[in-house]
Amino acid sequence: MSEKIDQKQNFLKGIIKDNPVFVMLLGMCPVLGVTSTAFNGLGMGMATLFVLLMSNIVVSIIKSQVPAKVRIPAFIIIIASFVTIVEMVLEAFIPFLYEQLGIFIPLIVVNCLILGRAEAFASKNNLLSSIIDALGMGIGFTIALVALGASRELLGSGSLFDFRFVSEDASTLILFILPPGAFIALAYLSIIFNKVTAKMT
Repeated sequence: MSEKIDQKQNFLKGIIKDNPVFVMLLGMCPVLGVTSTAFNGLGMGMATLFVLLMSNIVVSIIKSQVPAKVRIPAFIIIIASFVTIVEMVLEAFIPFLYEQLGIFIPLIVVNCLILGRAEAFASKNNLLSSIIDALGMGIGFTIALVALGASRELLGSGSLFDFRFVSEDASTLILFILPPGAFIALAYLSIIFNKVTAKMT
């Protein structure tokens, strides 16, 4: 029973207490760079979740076989392999999203969230715990990107997932779909998130 509670807490930690974006401020490059729309945020979040989950699985399985001196390079190769798979799949099946995300897809390789979880958690824990940790952190990251993208898209263009709420000639806060708007939206969402979660804990 206590083990189930620990696994649940480990899962929720990545979504709420240690949210990678709103609390730990990890992976800020894609967070700020691709979240001009909710769809882009969802795409990047799912790509990162897949890479994080698969790399945690592999690292957890082979951790005892990797010498300490080459641990980090080995982890980077594992992560890069899954990023390549994501990049090829997106290019083949979702070319529009592939073009929107652009250089930020290969940059998943150096996302400190993924390498950090591989080094700090998956290399020290069993397979099940590593999977739960990856799912919690990955879902938390995805939720944050979608929330940021949705708020910027709504305020900046009056739409959400390309569904328009206002006419095209209506005035919107165009600042929010520009780079400075990413910082402003992130700041306000972080404040809201941390105030709400503080009441929950």
